[in-house]
Amino acid sequence: MPVEINRGHYGAHQFAGHLGLTRWQLRVGLEHGILPRPDLDGERWSAKLVEQVEGRGHQVIAMFGDDPPVGSARAAARLAARVGLDVERRDVEVLVAQGDLNVISSFRGHPVYLLRDLDRLDPAAVRSVVAARKGPLTDTVDSGGAATILDWPRRTFDRIAGERELATDRLGRYALSDIQALSADEPLARQVVEEKRDLALTKMLRSEDRIQEVVRGWLKRCTAYLDHETDRPPEIAPVSRAIRALSTVRAEIANQQGPSS
Repeated sequence: MPVEINRGHYGAHQFAGHLGLTRWQLRVGLEHGILPRPDLDGERWSAKLVEQVEGRGHQVIAMFGDDPPVGSARAAARLAARVGLDVERRDVEVLVAQGDLNVISSFRGHPVYLLRDLDRLDPAAVRSVVAARKGPLTDTVDSGGAATILDWPRRTFDRIAGERELATDRLGRYALSDIQALSADEPLARQVVEEKRDLALTKMLRSEDRIQEVVRGWLKRCTAYLDHETDRPPEIAPVSRAIRALSTVRAEIANQQGPSS
């Protein structure tokens, strides 16, 4: 629902909310000329200008979708899982250079790509780029490449490779066909998904503990100030950031744990 505000200008947050956009959608909409640049002090949009672009938010969403763009590393990982090859960041760059993939924007100076563009790529084009890079090594992968193809943690792959006694060549590389066979093993895939969920949850719980300690420390400093044990009040900004982070990580934990019984 558009954000209603009662004033004569809109900041970036209000402008995006009014159009029903996220900040990244606002950014690419501006970069691609769908949305106008600020007309007040180079930072704000006048109410008159905003009225003129009503409906442009739908155009931005239609062109760029709802999924945030990803960088080269995540793009390579997504393609690797899709085509069953150890795609690397440099392969993504080659795909861009030869016109198969568009750079949609940049983040902190690095190119980013739309997920739907990655999913529309011709698998044959991806295979050709990977084969050109690997040459005679095309039919083999190292541990890192295998983990990338499977979308598994490296330690998980190393453990399962040992349990399955997967053969390696003189370079310590695995046959690509063996890795693809692991990918096709549905019971194993479900097992790994559950392991990944447990690992992610453990990491989130540790993060929650660390953030809670930050908040508790701030509360102790508040108490010390209230009790005249110190003349210096605690700063608000650090605890504000901690509370936001705590809210985010608790939402992630709830999502991982699923509905409570």
